[in-house]
Amino acid sequence: MIAVIRIRGTVNIEPRTKLGLESLRLLRPNHMALLPTGNQSMRMCQKVKDYVAFGEVDGKALALLFGKRLETRDGQRVAEGYLKAKKINGFGELAEQVASGKVKLGELGISSVFRLHPPKKGHRRKGIKAPYSMGGALGYRGKEISELIMRMA
Repeated sequence: MIAVIRIRGTVNIEPRTKLGLESLRLLRPNHMALLPTGNQSMRMCQKVKDYVAFGEVDGKALALLFGKRLETRDGQRVAEGYLKAKKINGFGELAEQVASGKVKLGELGISSVFRLHPPKKGHRRKGIKAPYSMGGALGYRGKEISELIMRMA
């Protein structure tokens, strides 16, 4: 799974980039979307790389995120009882199944967009206008996106 987190806002944004962010369902800063791993997802992330941080998320970060931020499409919090009714034993098992691609969140009636807090202790680097490779917060992070998710959950 690829996690895409919107970092920057909408001021002075190009229309094509804005359309790309809308197609990823990232309407506001600090929103995160989960995408399947593949060429199409990576190309879309590359188009909006100046406004988002993205990378491959691991199961531990997904389990923490699901435990704190999982919501139905109606905006209601998802509890263990909701998952038991869907024959899933907990947030850890759900994270494993989603990461492996066996289950999609939409099939369970769960939103695949997460509203996160700003990261604890900030972005810690050169800020939100520089790419990650140069010490900023934007662009491809690889496996280090999990650490950012844990600070934002």
